[in-house]
Amino acid sequence: MPIYEYECDLCRFRFEKKQKFDDEPLTECPKCQGEVRRVFHSSPVIFKGSGFYITDSRKDSMGPVKDEGGAPDKDKRKGK
Repeated sequence: MPIYEYECDLCRFRFEKKQKFDDEPLTECPKCQGEVRRVFHSSPVIFKGSGFYITDSRKDSMGPVKDEGGAPDKDKRKGK
């Protein structure tokens, strides 16, 4: 079960509550009986795998990769 964090709009009291996904959110502060709202936090981003570091990228980032000495042209192979 996930743990949700709530904050009271009146007294700013913050508390956590373990609830099921399908449970209704809490509406009342246990300290002052004011209205509460669920607090959302941003998730951390973790990059894994190749492609995220400068050493993993192409050296020539100015344009498309050029064919330097690859397969010979068809004309050259046939002797034309």
